[in-house]
Amino acid sequence: MDPRLTEARNPRTRAIDRADSVTIVRLIQAEDRAVPEAVASQAEGIARVVDDIVERFRRGGRLVYAGAGTSGRLGVLDAAECPPTFGVDPSLVRAIIAGGPGALVQSAEGAEDSRAGGAEAVRELGVGPADLVLGIATSGTTPYVLGALREAASLGAGTAFLGCTEPAREVADLVDHLILPLVGPEVIAGSTRMKAGTATRLVLNAITTAAMVRTGRVYENLMVDLRARSAKLVDRGIRIFTMVTGASRAEARRALIRTGGAVKTALAMHALGVDRARAER
Repeated sequence: MDPRLTEARNPRTRAIDRADSVTIVRLIQAEDRAVPEAVASQAEGIARVVDDIVERFRRGGRLVYAGAGTSGRLGVLDAAECPPTFGVDPSLVRAIIAGGPGALVQSAEGAEDSRAGGAEAVRELGVGPADLVLGIATSGTTPYVLGALREAASLGAGTAFLGCTEPAREVADLVDHLILPLVGPEVIAGSTRMKAGTATRLVLNAITTAAMVRTGRVYENLMVDLRARSAKLVDRGIRIFTMVTGASRAEARRALIRTGGAVKTALAMHALGVDRARAER
């Protein structure tokens, strides 16, 4: 019998193949309700990872996700969303995925079996002691992720692991941090794109959002470091500027034009009465 919680059969959904659509949807939703509680149980562990990442950011280090399949795609997604949301350099939060960029749009499941592939990806990214590599493997056993973590540790980097079942002793002994939201068996046995995937998304959101808040990328609860480079973001930037300063939309638009869409710089220029160069400093 497979000991992995993510591979177990869910007794509450054994008759799902004979259910009508509304019953199937309700079964899925009933299981989904367990996810936030499982993630909430890991709050202190998530916070410790955030503290570690913040310290590494301040030393010039990076956060690197390593995953395969759904886990890898969620890591890539979270990393990709950090620059437009928080104005950070794309190199600050990186992600490696088994099978490379092609695995984002087409399954490359065989690639996850290569420990050497995970180790090579870590080396190619130039991971070093200032970085933290967070391996994502909801089943707890993905060779690609284990290879990436072991290589990262050998290079002196910090390590963390996110999974939805108790990991192998090898992983527990290797990493600095464990995050284990145990969401239980999936609606469809082994389909970890479901509850485990949702839990993963919630954890990664919490990690990067909290780290960006801690490093000054947010004012109150406003994303002041966004770069207004699309119509939607220009509108958001204008609204942020008016909320903080009380200025009119026309004034806000002119301020953003002067800074090339950099909201925080525009706010500093307005608050301090200085030019762009001084505001940026």
